[in-house]
Amino acid sequence: MTPPHYRRPGWFTRNLFNRAVATATRLGISVWGSRILETTGRTSGLPRRTPVNLLTYGGREYLVSPRGETQWVRNARAAGGRMTLILGRKRREVIGTELADEDKVEVLRAYLTRWKMEVGVFFGGVGPDSSDEQIRAIAGRHPAFAVTAS
Repeated sequence: MTPPHYRRPGWFTRNLFNRAVATATRLGISVWGSRILETTGRTSGLPRRTPVNLLTYGGREYLVSPRGETQWVRNARAAGGRMTLILGRKRREVIGTELADEDKVEVLRAYLTRWKMEVGVFFGGVGPDSSDEQIRAIAGRHPAFAVTAS
């Protein structure tokens, strides 16, 4: 069953781009804030890894799901927000606290300012220069988590 809002990555992203970023990140090279996010599979109990963009904004860290209700989002929710961020050999246990839609506007704006070229297609024409109302209108389709040390 497909989650309520999920946009499947294209062939290029799935087979080339994500793999290249994941390889660089595994080697300890952060590509524009990239990390490997490890969550525990909610059904299998096995570790699941996916490349993510870690946003630092206003002195805090955030994870945003540009593709919507992805597997990592569902796994993070099931695990009470417990996740691991990996860069090379460094592992950092964190807690992700999901933001309410009304608290996402500035975070989504900052995320789009940083990564619009990479992920803008998933935001339905909304960009960093869009009004607060336009960003608020799409906020429910893009889960976002404030990340703190566990």
